[in-house]
Amino acid sequence: MSLADRFHAAVAAEATPENGHLLPAQLSRAVCALLGVDGAGLSVLIPATGRSPLGASSPDAELAERLQFTAGAGPCLLAHESGQPVFAVEEHLRHRWPVFADLLFGNTPYRGLVALPLRWALAGVGAIDLFFRDPGDVPRLDVFDALAVGDLVVSTLGDAALWSTWSEAEGPEWLRSPPALRRAAVWVAVGRTSTALDLDTPHALALLRAHAYAAGRSVDSVAEDVINGRLVPEDVGGRPVED
Repeated sequence: MSLADRFHAAVAAEATPENGHLLPAQLSRAVCALLGVDGAGLSVLIPATGRSPLGASSPDAELAERLQFTAGAGPCLLAHESGQPVFAVEEHLRHRWPVFADLLFGNTPYRGLVALPLRWALAGVGAIDLFFRDPGDVPRLDVFDALAVGDLVVSTLGDAALWSTWSEAEGPEWLRSPPALRRAAVWVAVGRTSTALDLDTPHALALLRAHAYAAGRSVDSVAEDVINGRLVPEDVGGRPVED
């Protein structure tokens, strides 16, 4: 059976009767099954806001993406910028991205990561993260198979967009996945913080990130507190609120 046949079989095995906005999570689970990795997550760069998650294979994989966004740096962002695969094991992560490594190792079981840029229709904007509990598994990944699987993911997302109805303003349904909507809420919290403290957007985001890191949380969860009033912008620089 070809890699494409095995991919489509894996996607079919993960199929659910749910709506298309959960397609990225379905594809992430299929990627895990096909490549034998412990976690996977899909993300895109949106010019107006920045990196947005589309879906992940598990809660741990979803959290790992949020923690990388909280740190503001990491392998996935480098893969976006360079257009090249990025391999990182525990020692490399601690040396190159210490803030992200601290959050990742303290909150997830992952000790290795491979970030792959997506190609074709999502070239320059899409990436897939592959997570490993055992860092020794990282160099054993067949990068050519992984890139080919990434191409199949892009093709599947493209087909879903082609055969559905959507507006140019909103984009395909898979762009409005639960993780993507949660990330959009971060920008609402950034706006409130910016207005309340008279800061520009980058400084307001940096303040939320610093608060999240001090609490060992993700900036997404801190943003939810700002939006629901559990945390006010004036208190963001004070004592962290526990989950």
